[in-house]
Amino acid sequence: MVQETIVNYKSILANLPKAIAVSGYRKDYIAKKLGISPQSFSAKISRKSFSPEDAEKLLKVINNEDVEEFFMLERMRALKNDDNVSYEDAKKELGWK
Repeated sequence: MVQETIVNYKSILANLPKAIAVSGYRKDYIAKKLGISPQSFSAKISRKSFSPEDAEKLLKVINNEDVEEFFMLERMRALKNDDNVSYEDAKKELGWK
């Protein structure tokens, strides 16, 4: 569970530049909303140095349907190669009727 959380966080950081582009917001607008200079904002993106709190604030600013769909698609791509258990197999393993 902890490992998955870390992987998800790293994936979010890695995809922030794409998510910003998908959102349609300009970087200077986002920086202003976050209360930092455009230069600091660009540096944080290039270094992927957003804290969890910074990333949360950023995602609140750029949140829209396109961004949600973008992250959902990225998550689906990441899970594509995972082993999946069917509902019927899960019921059997858990002893459900």
